Amino acid sequence: MAHLEGDLVTSRIAATADVDQTAQIGAGSSIWHLSQIRENAVLGENCIVGRGAYVGSGVRIGNNCKIQNDALVYEPAVLEDGVFIGPAVVLTNDHFPRAVNPDGSLKSGHDWEPVGVTLKEGSAVGARSVCVAPVTIGRWATVAAGAVVTKDVPDFALVAGVPARRIKWVGRAGVPLQETGDGGWKCPTTGETYIEEDGRLRPADENQEEN
Repeated sequence: MAHLEGDLVTSRIAATADVDQTAQIGAGSSIWHLSQIRENAVLGENCIVGRGAYVGSGVRIGNNCKIQNDALVYEPAVLEDGVFIGPAVVLTNDHFPRAVNPDGSLKSGHDWEPVGVTLKEGSAVGARSVCVAPVTIGRWATVAAGAVVTKDVPDFALVAGVPARRIKWVGRAGVPLQETGDGGWKCPTTGETYIEEDGRLRPADENQEEN
């Protein structure tokens, strides 16, 4: 049995899920049919792991995250609060994948060094996208369905394609922003305003500093 944080009644683990006894599952989280949570993985509160999803050893997941059906989150990925992983997304963990060493021997865990994908607060990765480690997806950024991400994605960027490139800016609501002139942008849904400077976007009410 996995270690459950908080109120056991509010954490739901399907009988057919495979959750390692060393994994930590936050209160209010749900682990659904045929999903697998590996050893020492940590999930925060109110997370949802969908049918057939895989969470690797030691992966760190914040609060209020959603990992949809058949997604593969390989270690050492880190997901901050409020991250969305769409169906069949893959977060890779190997620079130079090979099944065998140059001498033909089968590779073991000691023969390569895992590299991870980091997803910042509120970011979202669309269905069947692939994030090729090591990359960081910025705060509230969105990766369009089917994209292949090979380099870091700035905060609030919408990227698409193979390889993925920025095509728009999006706000916290995920909706493309409207340009207001002089480097200003506005969310048509929430009314929040943003400022673009040197190819990066920040909320207008946020201090100008490195994140």
